[in-house]
Amino acid sequence: MSEDAIMLTNRVPRHVEGRLREALADTRVVAVVGPRQSGKTTLTRRLAAIDGRAYFTLDDAQTRAFALEDPTGFVRELDRAAIDEVQRAPDLLLAIKQSVDLDPRPGRFLITGSADLFGGTRAPDSLAGRVETHELLPLSQAEIARLAPSTFLARCFAGQPLKATRAARPRSLGARVLAGGFPEALARRSGPRRRDWLRAYARALAERDVTELAGVDKHGQMAKLIAHLALANGQLLNLTDLGARVGVDAKTIDRWVALFEALYLVRRVRPWHRNGLSRLVKTPKLHFLDSGLVAALQGVDERLLSRDRKALGGLLECLVFTELSKAVALAEVSTTICHYRDKDQVEVDFVLEQSPGQVVGIEVKASATAHPDDFRGLLRLRDALGKDFKRGVVLHDGDRVMPFGDRLVAAPLSVLWS
Repeated sequence: MSEDAIMLTNRVPRHVEGRLREALADTRVVAVVGPRQSGKTTLTRRLAAIDGRAYFTLDDAQTRAFALEDPTGFVRELDRAAIDEVQRAPDLLLAIKQSVDLDPRPGRFLITGSADLFGGTRAPDSLAGRVETHELLPLSQAEIARLAPSTFLARCFAGQPLKATRAARPRSLGARVLAGGFPEALARRSGPRRRDWLRAYARALAERDVTELAGVDKHGQMAKLIAHLALANGQLLNLTDLGARVGVDAKTIDRWVALFEALYLVRRVRPWHRNGLSRLVKTPKLHFLDSGLVAALQGVDERLLSRDRKALGGLLECLVFTELSKAVALAEVSTTICHYRDKDQVEVDFVLEQSPGQVVGIEVKASATAHPDDFRGLLRLRDALGKDFKRGVVLHDGDRVMPFGDRLVAAPLSVLWS
């Protein structure tokens, strides 16, 4: 990470930090997972310095070689330690498990990974019952603005009024979408420089990280798949079509998309369903976890956004998805993000659900105002769910919160980080 990016992440308090401190006080192993360059290293170094714990990174070749050759020996002499990028020596997880079973004091290990540490085939042990995992995605809009964590989700599920700062004007909103949240990209002082870094980031995933994670050495096809996934962002995932474009079968594409999910590049948004509701589309959608990365891969810049509101709409949906994902990662109540679509082509961009079956619907529009037809999917969802439907929100590029009927409201995108 460059000096400018490190300075940026050091200046920006990460909302998950308080949760990590709480976990270290009562849990043997705490894991921070998320994409490369999301700020895990900076946060882990800061916590290690505050706690006086040893810090190691497996991005260092000598450290990694020792961990790979003798994981038990690497861990044996450690009292309290932070180990960064632990997925680069997967057998360390088993050594850590053995260590904390012998010495179960809380806060023994703070580990980070740029891949799913416990869901992949190369992870030798799950550390079940010994680890608490927290997700750190690129900077949220609230973090960039140095604001407190968003209360949007809690307000929606509680039926409370939504709060909004003055909404960004279209040009500044476009800049927000193009910039994304990676600290290294945000540290670049021009749009072209940010795009160059983001494209290089995608190449590194295709050329190095996929090989390290799963031993798949298909650099050209992986890079091609990332490019086509960017074009398919926000759409129903068509594995057969992607396979034809990349030159492999649908089952292979399914496995490769799963690898990119494990690397926190993309996420499948599963279709929402409930018993008693029929004629629902059962295909997941695909979303990237950073709008700036999608824009860079699509070749979108501010000039294009200024004259093509359709291009802005697709990226806005990605921005909303990333903001919702970051909010869900911090939520006290387990929350799922799905999409709704039925055979009549009536849809809702995002359906958020909390136990016991409470639902909030989110629709995203690039227009400066909301129109009655924008609520079509939310109305269908509300009428089908009755009291379980807590709120439907049309997010738009305006600056006012406006009611649109029973439990329905139009609001500017800024409510996501207000």
